[in-house]
Amino acid sequence: MKQKRFRIPFIALLLVGLPLLGVFLAGAPLARYLEFPPVTRYVKHAPFSWPFFIGTAVFIIGAVGPLLIRVLRHRVAPIAPGFNGSRSIASVAINARDATARLSSPKSDASDAPAPSPLTPHAFPWWGWLGLGITSLAWVLAWNRFPWLGNLQSHTFTPLWIGYILVINALAFKRTGHCMMLGRPPYFLSLFLLSAAFWWFFEYLNRFVQNWYYVGASEFTATEYFWYATLPFSTVLPAVLSTRDWLATCHRLSAGLDHWWSMQVRQPTLVGWLVLVLAGVGLMGIGVWPDYLYPLLWVSPLLIITSLQAVSGEETVFSCISRGDWRPIWLPAFAALVCGLFWELWNYRSLAHWEYAVPFVHRFQIFEMPLLGYAGYLPFGLECVVIAGLLSSRGEPMELRA
Repeated sequence: MKQKRFRIPFIALLLVGLPLLGVFLAGAPLARYLEFPPVTRYVKHAPFSWPFFIGTAVFIIGAVGPLLIRVLRHRVAPIAPGFNGSRSIASVAINARDATARLSSPKSDASDAPAPSPLTPHAFPWWGWLGLGITSLAWVLAWNRFPWLGNLQSHTFTPLWIGYILVINALAFKRTGHCMMLGRPPYFLSLFLLSAAFWWFFEYLNRFVQNWYYVGASEFTATEYFWYATLPFSTVLPAVLSTRDWLATCHRLSAGLDHWWSMQVRQPTLVGWLVLVLAGVGLMGIGVWPDYLYPLLWVSPLLIITSLQAVSGEETVFSCISRGDWRPIWLPAFAALVCGLFWELWNYRSLAHWEYAVPFVHRFQIFEMPLLGYAGYLPFGLECVVIAGLLSSRGEPMELRA
């Protein structure tokens, strides 16, 4: 069945307008939420609370723990006699690719998947070594204060991630002979433009909760701030999706999730409308009750988009669960967490960096990020896949394609 497409401008209007509508109805001044550069800090965050910390930790463990246990306990099937290593690696990669591709086929089933064919692993490409060199050099420059570097000291974040993107694509290519960068170059390049707009949206949402802020942002004019920020923002989607594609070639990281618990929704349209209303109300409230609703910054946009897809009769990123395949959920979330660790690591000692102010749970920091804050990367990974699929010319999430 051909997928229906709903209007993207309507989604954008909904996601941008709901938080403003919430603070408008609450009588708050709208100007402070539209300030640019965003330098005024007007949200007074609640102090650390052990009950909130423990409750949040239990919820996160309850949500992620079963999947993690499933992966750790599941053993990879032994290699049959006469089946060489290159064939096994290739089969694993193709199986992972097929699981991701099922998102674009509403009627697909495990029995419809083509039989895997062998591929020969490739040597690590030269451009992967180039990326490793770029990242290594940029890391040294970012964490030191060389007088000769001057104003360029504040612009090391973009080359760090350009190098990372090259390296992670090279790792996927080495394992399977395929990578997003070479397989779909026009789409890959378009992700940089899409990524900049994508992350600016989250910067906008952060104005309502102020969970992070940039040190030294007040020193820039509006034009300077826009361009200096847009360049690193453009690397977010290529980094997360490339990491997802590489993780998909490592079968052990998602073993057992391809045939697990099958969750059926009997009335998807009704559930979709219910989720849409709840997520919309939650997004309206983030500026009114930022201390309590700030997690919805990461969750509500995902739920709003997928619920609109559900009520329109489309496949969503969660449709794979009805087939018992949790890999298209697990891999993007895992990929965003991997990227998140590098984001926080490279941010830690950079001259231009961000800091956090997270209510109730701001303790046990790993770099600048409090421990439980890393959970936000999990739904963020799904949002990366949903947005990339929503605006793809094929109307589908990125696949591992040659």
